[in-house]
Amino acid sequence: MSAGRFATLDDLPQDLSGRRVLVRVDLNVPMADGTVTDRTRLEAARPTIAELAGRGARVLLLSHFGRPKGPDPECTLAHVVPALAEVLGRPVGFLADCAGDDMVAETRKLADGSVTVLENTRFHPGEEANDPAFAAEMAKLGDIYVNDAFSAAHRAHASTEGLARLLPAYAGRQMEAELKALEQALGAPRHPVCAVVGGAKVSTKIAVLEHLVRQVEHLVIGGGMANTFLAAKGLPVGRSLHEPDQLETARAVLAAADSAGCTVHLPFDVVVAREFRAHADHRIVNVHHVEPDEMIVDVGPHAIEALADLLKTCATLVWNGPLGAFELPPFDTGTLALARIAAALTEEGHLVSVAGGGDTVAALHAAGVAERFTFVSTAGGAFLEWMEGRTLPGVAALMRETVS
Repeated sequence: MSAGRFATLDDLPQDLSGRRVLVRVDLNVPMADGTVTDRTRLEAARPTIAELAGRGARVLLLSHFGRPKGPDPECTLAHVVPALAEVLGRPVGFLADCAGDDMVAETRKLADGSVTVLENTRFHPGEEANDPAFAAEMAKLGDIYVNDAFSAAHRAHASTEGLARLLPAYAGRQMEAELKALEQALGAPRHPVCAVVGGAKVSTKIAVLEHLVRQVEHLVIGGGMANTFLAAKGLPVGRSLHEPDQLETARAVLAAADSAGCTVHLPFDVVVAREFRAHADHRIVNVHHVEPDEMIVDVGPHAIEALADLLKTCATLVWNGPLGAFELPPFDTGTLALARIAAALTEEGHLVSVAGGGDTVAALHAAGVAERFTFVSTAGGAFLEWMEGRTLPGVAALMRETVS
């Protein structure tokens, strides 16, 4: 995934007056009572939208919203328009479809520099089927295609992959930043590289672990996943969240890491509690001394100190997943401490730090350090698939000779 093999907005003419630009963004934002509750994805799309409109383009925004099975008033993107207009600080129009002759006529009437949201791409079955005929219908609405939705790039849909093969295709500013950061983190990183992989289940991240042990010098495993690895090494985990059916998988990952020269880091002291709730009574113990009725809820202070020393020896960090029961204070202590350590090393110029995944991003914000990391990905599934070493269809479609 070389950052030099895709076209960006810099490759477009400076004056885009009269040009209709179809921009795939991610407007699939959480809502409650008709109000957008998290504007992160809207903020991420703002630079590309503002730049294209500022250069005179007629900006037409494509996105999915929810999981409708055909047209569904609950999933109309009209709901998102007011919040997007506030984020952009400018009027945003809305068209009631994303394909068809009527929509073609409407796009030709739009003013230069205007911004318009097209209706939910998933109202058409051809979107998720990546139907060439549907992609061709959408392509009639634009002269240029820009993909600024890395978070949807792991899906081979008509609006993420099909359109890029029909129109001159470019990466938007958010997509460009994502791809350059990921190249910096695992594509062509500074070594040594440390990967932190946390979360509840080994079974959901087997491919990630198998790929990373061949790419990095250090693999830190946290969260419920770490409990499975501790159990695989014959250590007591009591009532801790773990997967007994994945013990052989964990042993295979450890063996693969050993063969590849990758050091796997597991906690040697942990925080344990008898109840899984916020502020439950807890104690810090060596991993050999977890009682049968106790559960591991966080890494211990000595483990954090060791990870801090480890990061000081590394040049690159890629992080996905919390180290403990992050949602239950004070069992977010380990995750927040490591986030602050990584941020400080990044600011000092010692570390390139790239993080992604919903819980990880939430943890960085909770620690107050999201802005201090080198890059924080807004993507979930796409970030995870990239960590697995998989080709992302929406990215692959941009990796062509697209400059016009």
